[in-house]
Amino acid sequence: MKQLFSFLLLLFVTTSFAQKKAPDAAGEEKAIKKTINNFFDGMEKGDTALLKSTCMPDMVLQTYMADKEGIMQVYTEDFAEFVMMVGNPGPDQYDERIKFEAIHAEQTLASVWTPYSFYINGKRSHCGTNSFQLVKTKDGWKIQYIIDTRRKQGCN
Repeated sequence: MKQLFSFLLLLFVTTSFAQKKAPDAAGEEKAIKKTINNFFDGMEKGDTALLKSTCMPDMVLQTYMADKEGIMQVYTEDFAEFVMMVGNPGPDQYDERIKFEAIHAEQTLASVWTPYSFYINGKRSHCGTNSFQLVKTKDGWKIQYIIDTRRKQGCN
């Protein structure tokens, strides 16, 4: 009987703790999604201030895709050049549509997986997956690293 009581007490404490923790986790997930969505809003609108506000100053941008010979390569893009490109949009309209598939977060580190489709002037150009690494600063969640894949085939 004593063991049953101990088990039930432990179950109650664990359940109560999990219920108290859930709203914080949901709030963190919402804040992480907001950071990533603001990143894409900044890209789409050409708003470099919004874009930069979502990122760490030394943010890393990489792509893993096939070169002209079909060999998979990692390409690194300079963040400052990327920001300049966003701030000087050309005549084409870019639209990256993402789906939040997985968010893993602890107190100060988050990893987010977002499959995407990329459109130029309303026509799908390519698709792939983004992998975001975020860190939590005194100003909230910031993107430290993005690596994505890019492919023209197999896009749904």
